[in-house]
Amino acid sequence: MSNSLPARRFTGWHMTAILVAFFAVVIAVNVLMATVAVRSFGGTVVENSYVASQRFNGWLAAARAQDGLRWKDGVATDGARHVVLTLGSGAGAPVRGGTVKALAQHPLGRVADIPLAFREAAPGRYVSEAALPPGRWRVRLDVWHGGSEQHLLREID
Repeated sequence: MSNSLPARRFTGWHMTAILVAFFAVVIAVNVLMATVAVRSFGGTVVENSYVASQRFNGWLAAARAQDGLRWKDGVATDGARHVVLTLGSGAGAPVRGGTVKALAQHPLGRVADIPLAFREAAPGRYVSEAALPPGRWRVRLDVWHGGSEQHLLREID
């Protein structure tokens, strides 16, 4: 006498249900991943890739000119969350009398961009007039001094 349980057989209906459930899970995961990817993308890299490609050599020349300045910079926030830019020449002297403007952008694009104007608080030390909300920010700084310009992109917390 055998004490074993009878073998269970999957019918065509069972196999169909298993396949449908499997593909339903795969489709649900794909829809979730696509939704998260679309909602977390912060914006367009360039508006028109052809126009950007035509300007590429000009951007390279501007980058070489900027590197030739040999300016040294430091970007941080003070206790009140104002952005502080410290700017020095290659020889270590402060870069005085510059004009600085910036745009603070949230890395994920979920908070509106914040334009920043700066004043020179001390020689070579520029402080934003507006403070940033807490969090991580990408700051695009434009500095003009004596006919030269510098464009910086810095991450700050």
